[in-house]
Amino acid sequence: MNSSQKLMNIGSRQLQAFLEITRLQSFAKAAEQVSLSPSGMSMLVKELEDQVGARLFDRTTRSLALTDAGRRLQPVAERVIGELRSLGAVIDGSESAVRSRLSVAATPMVSASLLPDVVRGFGTTHPGVQVHLADVEVETVRKAVLQGDADIGLGFFVKPAVGMSRQPLCRFRLMHIGPPNASSGGLGKSQTWKSLEGLALLSLPSGNPIQVLIEKQLARIGCLPEERLRMNLMGTIIGMVRAGLGHAVMPSFAMEECLRQGLSVAMLREPVAHLDLYLVARSGTRPKAAARAFAESLKLAAARLPG
Repeated sequence: MNSSQKLMNIGSRQLQAFLEITRLQSFAKAAEQVSLSPSGMSMLVKELEDQVGARLFDRTTRSLALTDAGRRLQPVAERVIGELRSLGAVIDGSESAVRSRLSVAATPMVSASLLPDVVRGFGTTHPGVQVHLADVEVETVRKAVLQGDADIGLGFFVKPAVGMSRQPLCRFRLMHIGPPNASSGGLGKSQTWKSLEGLALLSLPSGNPIQVLIEKQLARIGCLPEERLRMNLMGTIIGMVRAGLGHAVMPSFAMEECLRQGLSVAMLREPVAHLDLYLVARSGTRPKAAARAFAESLKLAAARLPG
């Protein structure tokens, strides 16, 4: 490779220094503009001249002018610095777009019953933030958060997971839902757990975190788990109850959907049992401001539910 083809090791600081000196016609003024000492500015120019292989300025005690090499370099330097600034703007714009997007993973019934109004209200108060909601199973919520596919996750987690932080967000009371009944449809008076004895109960899988809590209460009244039909999704259970195929115990966040379908609903007491909804994120990461604001919106929505 001959001298005219050699690659130059020129940095943006050297080019910026060169352009500032050219613009201000003074090493001292240019050094002051970019917060460098005059000697530091001179060093940058010397490094640039070494790479170019030519002197860039003619200097006297009273004047400063570009050499022929300097005049040839000026448009090239302006183009390179301009392109670097454009690249910085593009990257900054991309990062801003990422910051304005909030990815939320939540279990299906939480997504269907609790989040639609929250997402709508959040869009009104935070018009610059796009909420992307993934309604997935509880294990997928964990994976989405741990793998960075979701900024936050929402679900009912009994045990902490390695690499994931969790915080209780809000509480929901457990309630009894029954088939539509002309005399007792809608939200009725509270019932004791004992009143469920002898009913055909439909349940979630035994390993589901919600069902784990329900089973503890049912065990107190002698309801055995093997006596129940089980479905994977709360929405399916609600539909089966509506069809008159049994009764169920649900968290109160599903109340609106149950009432919409005309089911009989009653809060359970003796004891009053609550279920914690957790917000989860990857350990060691600071939640986005949008995520914290979204969590507050969710708390307010949950507080408006009967409990």
